[in-house]
Amino acid sequence: MHARRFNYVGPAEIRDEAVTLEAFAVRSATLLGDWLAGRGSADLEEPLTFVVTLNGDLKLAPRRSEHVALAAGQDLLAAGEMRFGRDASGWRVLEVTNQSTGYCPDPDCWPAVRESLDRLGMAHPGDFTDKVVFRRCPSCGERNIVRDDDFTCALCDSELPARWNFPPA
Repeated sequence: MHARRFNYVGPAEIRDEAVTLEAFAVRSATLLGDWLAGRGSADLEEPLTFVVTLNGDLKLAPRRSEHVALAAGQDLLAAGEMRFGRDASGWRVLEVTNQSTGYCPDPDCWPAVRESLDRLGMAHPGDFTDKVVFRRCPSCGERNIVRDDDFTCALCDSELPARWNFPPA
């Protein structure tokens, strides 16, 4: 199955002002564990920003990083936030979401996240722990997060479509 690509759909000024980050490109679970261990416990309480590149690689950066900067403006297979923890068996993903208002990925991007984590041998919850539903308003063009199954635009009160409707990459 061919994974859907997501392009940047956020504000142009954020894209234009985003500075490309020195992201941590995860090459192995061991290197990820070393990188996480070096971050300090207080820093690990917050999720990290993540993207899955078109070639399936996982990249991480501090939470307040823009996904578009982490991705160097490129299309993605998935984006969101990820929180890690350590137990007796090693590092694992505790929480993972598709929360990215710059790319607005549909929850159906989970397989790309799963495959990148499985390839690393990183334990994970098996699905997004919090699925964010994004829709673009057909009337005013605003990006919306659908809450409590209320498919109403937060800006103009128009009805939002049932299916993901951002422009294809």
